[in-house]
Amino acid sequence: MEIIEKYFPELSEEQKKQFALLDGLYRDWNQKINVISRKDIDNLYTHHILHSLAIAKFVSFAPETAVLDIGTGGGFPGIPLAILFPEVKFHLVDSIMKKIKVVNEVSGALELKNVRAEQNRVEQLKGRYDFAVTRAVASITDLWGWVGGKLGDGGKSSVWNGLICLKGGDLNEELDVFKRDYRTEELSSYFEEPFFETKKIVYAPMMY
Repeated sequence: MEIIEKYFPELSEEQKKQFALLDGLYRDWNQKINVISRKDIDNLYTHHILHSLAIAKFVSFAPETAVLDIGTGGGFPGIPLAILFPEVKFHLVDSIMKKIKVVNEVSGALELKNVRAEQNRVEQLKGRYDFAVTRAVASITDLWGWVGGKLGDGGKSSVWNGLICLKGGDLNEELDVFKRDYRTEELSSYFEEPFFETKKIVYAPMMY
């Protein structure tokens, strides 16, 4: 919990309480439904929660913004972002029902009113969103193919509407074949922990 307050010192007491509850909730549910590597659960706050919150260092979502979390798994990055942005609407989608069960149980225990979770494939969604966010579930070309037509062209947030991906490693080959404007940000510019040295945000806006 201390690492979250280190980088986000302006949290309300309610947000601190919600972030603190995540450890027990995920430990409990991870014993029933494996959504986080068992050997990685001790790194929950750095590898999963803070990693998710890197998106909040890149963009400040305006109130009433609609954000789609693609392949959310156990709720990342959607649940940490929903805690941080209580006035933003988050739709968390995964194709595996048992993972959505964990998301619903965790968001319910936190009393998050701005989270909707659904078992579905992103390609089949009919809604419209301002942003799509994800943690490395596919190539950016595939992700854009799934969501590009679902993103509104405009924006009231601190960056233009678009797709925001958390990725790691060598992305040169993946980005070389992506035929749209994009930019990257090194997460090491936000966080000093060694885990983030090879991690990046890749952002593809609807337009500039």
